[in-house]
Amino acid sequence: MKVIEFKEFGGPSQLRLSERPLPQADANTAVVRIEAASVNPSDVKNIAGRMSQTTLPRVPGRDYSGVVVDGPEEWINQEVWGTGGDAGFTRDGSHAEYIQVPVASLVRKPEALSFEQAACVGVTFVTAWCALDYAKLSKGDTLAVFGANGGVGGAAIQIAKGLGAHVIGIHRGEPGGATPSAKLADFLIDSRDPEMGSLLRAHTAGRGADVIFNAAGGPVFGIALDLLAHRGRQVEITSPTERRVTFDLVDFYHNESQLLGVDTLKRDLTASGRILEELRSGFDSGVYQPPVVSKTMPLAHAQQAYELVAQGERGRVVLKPR
Repeated sequence: MKVIEFKEFGGPSQLRLSERPLPQADANTAVVRIEAASVNPSDVKNIAGRMSQTTLPRVPGRDYSGVVVDGPEEWINQEVWGTGGDAGFTRDGSHAEYIQVPVASLVRKPEALSFEQAACVGVTFVTAWCALDYAKLSKGDTLAVFGANGGVGGAAIQIAKGLGAHVIGIHRGEPGGATPSAKLADFLIDSRDPEMGSLLRAHTAGRGADVIFNAAGGPVFGIALDLLAHRGRQVEITSPTERRVTFDLVDFYHNESQLLGVDTLKRDLTASGRILEELRSGFDSGVYQPPVVSKTMPLAHAQQAYELVAQGERGRVVLKPR
C-alpha cells in the first residue's frame, strides 16, 4: 500500500510517499481502507517535532473515514469513521491507503455524511465534546466561546445549542455567514472591540459566563478568567505564545472559579470512538453539521496539503488515497 511517512522532524518537506506491506487483521484489530483523511493542525505540529510522544518512522494522520476490509465478519464492508490521539503519534495513522485499528474502536459512519465530511469531524468535535463534558455544561447555562469561527469553536457551539445552552460567540472580525457562530450563536462579539468585556457582562445581566471555552489561544487567558460568573468554569485546549500565565489567585478563589485543561491526545482510537458514537445520531439527524471541506488532494500531494493547513487554510483539507 501507499503511505505518507516521515523519518525526521521538520516541515512538510519531510513527508514522503512510500510503500509498505498491507496491514493484516488479528484477534483484536481490523483493517480499514481509507476513503478520506483530513489534515489537522496537530498533524502539522507532529511533523515539526512538537509532540514528545511521537516515535519515528511514522505515518501521520488522526482522522479518517473508510470501509472495513479485514477483521470480524460483522464489520466487513461497513463504512466507518475514526480518530485518536495515538494515531499518527505512537501508532501509524490515517494518511495512507489502509490503516490497522483496534476492533473496539470501530464506529459506523453517519449515513448523512460523505466520506470527506466524516473525515473532518474527529479532532474538532471530540475536542469540543470533551471540553463541554468536563465543564458540565447543561441546559440554561451561558457558554462563551473564544475562537468561535474556528473548527473546534464551531463544534462547541453546535454541541452547546444541542444541550440547550445560551451561547455567546467571540470571534475576530466578521463571522462568515455559513459558520456555526453566525447561524447559531445567540450573541456575537468581535474580540477586537475594546468594550468586549462590558458587552458580555451586559448581555448576561452582569453575571458573566457559566462556562468559557478558550479555543483561540493567544492573549485571552486572563481576559476570559475575568468574565466568569460565580463558580464559572474555564476550559483551555491551547496556549498563548508564552506557556506561562499569571492571574489574581485571590479573585480566582473568591469567585470559586474552576480552570480545566483538555488534551485529546490522551484519548486513543478506542476512547475517541466512544465519543464519535455519541455524536453519530446528531449528524444523521442534522443537529450537527460537519466542517466545510475546502480542498481534496491525493496522497502524492500531502506536502502541499500540510503547507495549506500550516498557513491557516479556511476550511478543511482532505487527503483521498484513491
